[in-house]
Amino acid sequence: MYVPPHFSVPGKETLIRLLPEASFALLISCGEGGVPIATHLPFSYDESRGKHGTLIAHMARANPHGKILEQGEALIIFQGPHAYISPRYYTTDTNVPTWNYVAVHAYGTPSIIEDTEKVRALLDQLTEDNEKDRAEPWRTEMLDQKRLEGLMRGIIAFEIRIDRIEGKAKLGQNKSAEDQAAVAAAIGTLWSAAKTD
Repeated sequence: MYVPPHFSVPGKETLIRLLPEASFALLISCGEGGVPIATHLPFSYDESRGKHGTLIAHMARANPHGKILEQGEALIIFQGPHAYISPRYYTTDTNVPTWNYVAVHAYGTPSIIEDTEKVRALLDQLTEDNEKDRAEPWRTEMLDQKRLEGLMRGIIAFEIRIDRIEGKAKLGQNKSAEDQAAVAAAIGTLWSAAKTD
């Protein structure tokens, strides 16, 4: 990811701030002949495992991506808040249209998890991460055991210890304080209007 110095932010800390809203990420691996293959997946993040943390996820066993998971480094892209920025938002008139956004790129080699108890723990964690704020959280033990075992046979569970991580927050840091304030006000007005519609 191209990250000019004024848009660089700490990758691990930025990922922690983006989650859980940005946990649905894009996993990209290099397939046969160098052709990229990508899968959209929900991820859980354990910041305590490894210098940059460890990601866990699963995909359908029928997904061709699973056949190349352990063959090399993968890229996982987490997308944070983003918005189109019109030149009309600024106080000055020397600007052009742009896009402000926050993103984190994590790199590591996936490792498939075969142990049934570890796969179950992974599913429990992913479920808990996504159900924890609900009034009545659903849990994996609420599913019939035989049904759960059948579903587990149909997935590939894996983890990725992050080897390196990059964060980027392109939020107009290269603009004047007045322009930054004007853009923030314009975006705030747009988001408020969208919530009431």
